[in-house]
Amino acid sequence: MNTQEVANRLVELCRKGENMQALKELYADNIVSKEMPGAPNAVVTGKEAVTKKSQDWYASVEEFHGGEVSEPVVAENHFTCKMKMDCTFKGQGRMQIEELAIYNVNNGKIVEEQFFYSMPN
Repeated sequence: MNTQEVANRLVELCRKGENMQALKELYADNIVSKEMPGAPNAVVTGKEAVTKKSQDWYASVEEFHGGEVSEPVVAENHFTCKMKMDCTFKGQGRMQIEELAIYNVNNGKIVEEQFFYSMPN
């Protein structure tokens, strides 16, 4: 798959709530995932570790109220999407999260992802 095809598939799966399938299908074994500095698991490397990070995040969610994923914007081997989530987190209450996700694609797989968002106070 080229970058546009990877981007389209990621958006398709995320819009259906199949984010873990996207990780399984589209991520390289050596994926690097970067959160904002100071966030838990700020940098995680390897598909198994990124899968665990994602599973832990989903386990912290009590209820999903909704979400949106923008159309991807592609530039050569990179693409970005704006993502919005409305979630109630266990012990933390309801939050609306808005972030930019930037992805790097190599040989038809996502090799790096980085998320930009405002850190809660």
